[in-house]
Amino acid sequence: MSTDRLAGETPPGQEAAPATAEARTPDDAAGPGGAEAPDSAAGPESASAPEGAAASGEGATGREEGAETAGAEAETAGAEAETAGAEAETAGAEASASGAEADAVGSGEETGTPSSGAESATPASGADAANPGAANGSPAPGPETGTPSPGAETAAPASGAAAANPGAAKANPPSGSAKATADALAAAVRAVESGERSAASFFNDAPRPARPAAPAAQPAKGGPQAGPTGPGPEVARQRTVQETGGPARPEGPAGGATGPAAAAPAATGPAPAPRPAVRALPGVEGVRQVLAAGGAPETLAEQTAEILGERAAEALGEDPWLLLGVPGVRPEQADGFARALLGPACGPGDERRAQALVGWLLEQAALAGHSALEAAALRAALAQRSVPDPDDALQAAIADGAVLVFQDAIDEPGGRARPATGDDEEEQPVRVLLGLDRFAMAEESVADGLARLLNTFEAVAEPTQDTAPAEDGEAEADGPASGESTAGGEAADESTAAGDARVADGDTSGESPATTTPAADTPTTGIPTDHDTAPHPARPSATAWEAVAAAAPSPSAAELIRATAHSGLVAHTGAEAARAEPAALIAAARSLGLRAFGATHTENGRRRLAAHLTDSAADATATGSPDPATAAVTVSGLLSGREGPGRDADGALALDLLVVLDAPQLDLETAALLVESLTDGTRLVLSGDPGVLWSAGPGRLFADLLAARFCPQVASRTPDFGPIGELVSGIGIGELSQVEAPGKEVVIVPVRDAGEAVHRTVQLVADSVPRAFGVPADHTQVITVGHGGAAGTRALNTALKERLNPGPGRFGGFDPGDRVAYTPAPGRTVPGTVTGADAAGLHLDCDGSALVVPREQVGTGAVRHGWALTAHQAAGTRWPAAVVVLPGDATGGLTRAWVYTAFSRGERHLSVVQGADQALARAVAEVPVKERTTRLRGLLQQSVQSGGEPTAAD
Repeated sequence: MSTDRLAGETPPGQEAAPATAEARTPDDAAGPGGAEAPDSAAGPESASAPEGAAASGEGATGREEGAETAGAEAETAGAEAETAGAEAETAGAEASASGAEADAVGSGEETGTPSSGAESATPASGADAANPGAANGSPAPGPETGTPSPGAETAAPASGAAAANPGAAKANPPSGSAKATADALAAAVRAVESGERSAASFFNDAPRPARPAAPAAQPAKGGPQAGPTGPGPEVARQRTVQETGGPARPEGPAGGATGPAAAAPAATGPAPAPRPAVRALPGVEGVRQVLAAGGAPETLAEQTAEILGERAAEALGEDPWLLLGVPGVRPEQADGFARALLGPACGPGDERRAQALVGWLLEQAALAGHSALEAAALRAALAQRSVPDPDDALQAAIADGAVLVFQDAIDEPGGRARPATGDDEEEQPVRVLLGLDRFAMAEESVADGLARLLNTFEAVAEPTQDTAPAEDGEAEADGPASGESTAGGEAADESTAAGDARVADGDTSGESPATTTPAADTPTTGIPTDHDTAPHPARPSATAWEAVAAAAPSPSAAELIRATAHSGLVAHTGAEAARAEPAALIAAARSLGLRAFGATHTENGRRRLAAHLTDSAADATATGSPDPATAAVTVSGLLSGREGPGRDADGALALDLLVVLDAPQLDLETAALLVESLTDGTRLVLSGDPGVLWSAGPGRLFADLLAARFCPQVASRTPDFGPIGELVSGIGIGELSQVEAPGKEVVIVPVRDAGEAVHRTVQLVADSVPRAFGVPADHTQVITVGHGGAAGTRALNTALKERLNPGPGRFGGFDPGDRVAYTPAPGRTVPGTVTGADAAGLHLDCDGSALVVPREQVGTGAVRHGWALTAHQAAGTRWPAAVVVLPGDATGGLTRAWVYTAFSRGERHLSVVQGADQALARAVAEVPVKERTTRLRGLLQQSVQSGGEPTAAD
C-alpha cells in the first residue's frame, strides 16, 4: 500500500496487489526531484517496484549520467563506425550481428524499427564509439557503476542470436572500428584513474544519441526497402540489422498504419513523426521549447538538459519517451507528451516506448531496493503498460545492451544455494534475472572486492621465539625481513573461527592470488595524520593481539578483536549497546599502531561512536592520537576526503582497519566505492543490527553477507537494557509484548482515525513529552509510515509547523527556526534547522555545522520539513524521545523491520500513537521484511564453494 501519492495515484486502501505494476511503498516520493527513497521494497513476486518514488535532483543526475554511454574520447572512432555501418548494409547475416552489436546502447535507447511513422533514422555517427564495450560482448566499465572495477564487468548480449536466447550471450570478434574504440576507451580510463580528468566530464561532453523516428512502414524481412532512398550510412546500417538478422519486432497499433510494410511506399503512408514547429534552440532554452510544444511543464527543462546532455532538445524531439528518465515523470505523462509531439504516429506498440518502459521499470525497482528483477515480473509489468509483445521488447532491450541477463541459482528450502555437483543428469534450477548494468557491475564489484580482502589478507603469525607482550602499547613493526613475516607468508589465507587465536592452516594451492602485505612494500605517501608516523604500517604479532583482546571491556568485544586479528573480513551483529564493541576494537587496534577508523551512516551515529571511543581510550594503554574521537567518521565524509586519513599515492584509503557501523544502510553503489577504496590486505569489519531496515538504495549487502556465511561472524551477547530495549528485543524475534515502564518510558496512545492521530501527535510533541520528561520539542522526533496520507509526514509537518513555528514560509516554503530534513543524495538524510536564506540558497544548521542548500535543490524537493520523518530517514539516528505514528490507513507498509527501526529511535522515551489496531502485532509476527531481489548472495556463495567456506564464530 502507499501513503505517498502523486496526483492520480491510487488512494490508501485501493492500491494494486503486490504482483502488479501499480504496487507502491509508503515512502514514494511526491514529484520530480523528490529526494526520498522508499521505506520498503516490493516483494520479489511484484511485477514492478513502486512507481512514484524518485531520487533527488542530484542523485538522479548521477544515475542518468551513469546510464549514458558515449564519452568525449569515444567520438574519435565515430568516422570509422560510420564506415563500418555503410559496409554492413551488404554484409548479410554477419552485418546483422555487427550492427546489433554496434547499436547496443547501454542507456536503453531503442535502435530498432518503431511500429509507425517515417523511415528509420539511427543515432548520430560513432555508434560503435557510443558503447565500445558492446563490441566485445560486454558493457564498457566506467563511471556508471560509481567504481571502476575491471574484475566486475558483466557480459552483455550483443547480437541478434543473443536476443533470441537471453540466457546465452555470445561475443563477436572485434572489428577495426571496435579496436579503435577500445583504445579510446582505455585512454579515457587511464585519464580517470590518473586524475587528469573526472569521470563525469566524459558524459557531460558527449551528446546523447537521438532515438530514431517512427518509420512509415516496416519492410519484409530480407526484402527491399519501399519508398524513397538515400539515407546516410548510419540509417543504412540500422536498416540492415532489421532486414537481415535482428529479432523480429511486432507491429504495434499505430495510428492507422495498417497492412504489410512493403505494400505501399513511404509517401502513401502516415505522415512522418512531427517535430517541434520551430527549430529547437541549443541548451536549456531548446529543451524548454520542446517541453512546451509537448505540453510538459517547462520547469523540467534544467533537469532534462542535465540528464540528456548537450543535445537534449534534439534527442527529446526524436524520442519523447526519453522524458521518463527525469525523476518523477510517470509513463502516462510521457505518453501524453509523445502524443502531443508525434500525433497519430505514436502508439503503445512504439519500440521507443517499450525500451523506455523497460529502463523505467528497472529504475523503479532499484528505488524499491531490487538490484534486478525476474524476467516474468518484468514481462507482466510491460503487459500492464499495454506493450503488445513484452517478450519482443525484452529481447530488443537485451540486444541493444539496455539490460543484462543473469542466471541465479534457486535456493534450497533451508535457505542455502544448492552446491554444484559433477552430475550432469540433474541440472541446478535457476531463475532468469534482468538488471541495469550499473547495479550489476556494482554488485559484482562488491563481491570481488570482499573476496580480494579475504584472499590478500596476511594472517598474523605465532612468534617463533618468546616475545614480551606489547604492554607498553608500542606496535611491533619489524618489517618484511623478520621471522614473523616468513611465518605469516606460510599461513593460510582462509579465515579462522573468531574465537581461535591461532593461525589457520588452510589449503592455498592455486585458490587465491599471492598475498600482499598491506602497503608493506611501499611507504605510505597519503595525507599524513597525527598517528601515522612510521613509514611502514605496523604488523602486530598474535601475542600483541591476544594481549589487547584479554584487556577488552566485554567477552563479545574480546571475541571481535580475536576474529579481526585473523581475518581480513569480519561481520559483527548487535543492537545499540553492542556499538561499544567495535569502538573497543578500534581503540585496541590504534593502541597496536594500526591506522584504524570507524565509519557511520549519519553524523549522529558518528558522535555516538566518538563517545564510545573516548570511553574505550581510558582502558587502552595508548591510542596513538591525543583525541581518540578523530577515529570516528561518516561513510560519505570518508569517501569524499572531508574526514578520515585521506588517500595514499595510489588513491586507496590510507588505513589498516576500517569498521563500518550501520552496515545494513550501505547500498550497493556506496559499498562498491568503499570496498574499491581499500588496498589489498586491509582489514574490514562490517557491523550492524540485522533487525533494522535495509538501505534506501538497491541491495541488501549486510543481509546477503550474513546469509552467504562468507566470512567469520561475531554475534554480540550484549543486550539493550531498559523498557525500550526490552520491547525492541522482543520485536526482533517476532513478539510484541507489554513491558513494565514505571517511569513511563513507553506510552501507548490509542486513536480512532488519522485526524485524531495528528492532533494527539502535536499534543505529545508540544506539551506532554516536554512536561513529563523535560525533553524539548526540537529533541523529539516524530516517525510515521510514509510521506503521503492523512497522517503522513506532510500532514504531520504542516500541523507541527503551525503549532511550533508558524510563519508564511517566505524562503521557498521555509522560515527561520523550521526543522528540516535535507537529502543530498538518495538514502542520506541530514536533519537541520533553517537559519536564513539569500541568493546562494537556504542556510541550515546541521548539528552545529553550517550548510547552504542551493536554490535549485530546494525547488526540486531536496529539503523537506523535518519534525516528522519516515523510518528510513530516521535509520542511523537516535533522539532523546520519539513519537511513532501508526495510522489505520498505512498498515500495509508495516513490517517487523519497520517497527523495530522506528521503536528503537528513542533513547529515553517512546510514545506510540496506535491507530493500526491488530495490524501492528500481525506485522511483527508474520511480516519480517519486504524481500528484495539481489544477486550478491549467490555471487558470494560461488566464491565460498570454489575456495572453501570460512568458519563462523558462534
